[in-house]
Amino acid sequence: MSPGDPAPSVQVGGASDREKSSKAIDTLSMVTCMATKKVTVTIPEDLLEEIRSEAAERGMSAYIAEAVRLKRDRDRLLELVDWLQEEHGPVTESEQAAALEELDEIDAEHERRAAGKGAAGEAA
Repeated sequence: MSPGDPAPSVQVGGASDREKSSKAIDTLSMVTCMATKKVTVTIPEDLLEEIRSEAAERGMSAYIAEAVRLKRDRDRLLELVDWLQEEHGPVTESEQAAALEELDEIDAEHERRAAGKGAAGEAA
């Protein structure tokens, strides 16, 4: 398929209607952009039920791929923390308290800005 060619009609849930196939076309575009491999995983039923509605719009595979990427990134950050602590020693309680205080200030600023946007939207 070349750029500019009309999107193929793809069947989703037994329907061939282009409007119903937009999700499948998005998935088709994603698959053509990156190599994928189908795997089978086992997930506890309660967790599956919790994420099903959140994953519905993007699709379960995209949702799980994003979750795995986030976990991988977190693991890499933890490796960095371990390395930094080996190089510079552990974080002291006062350093940790100062960092948490700064995070609280950042969170408060985000909340102030979000409240300001909400108030500006209501005034318009």
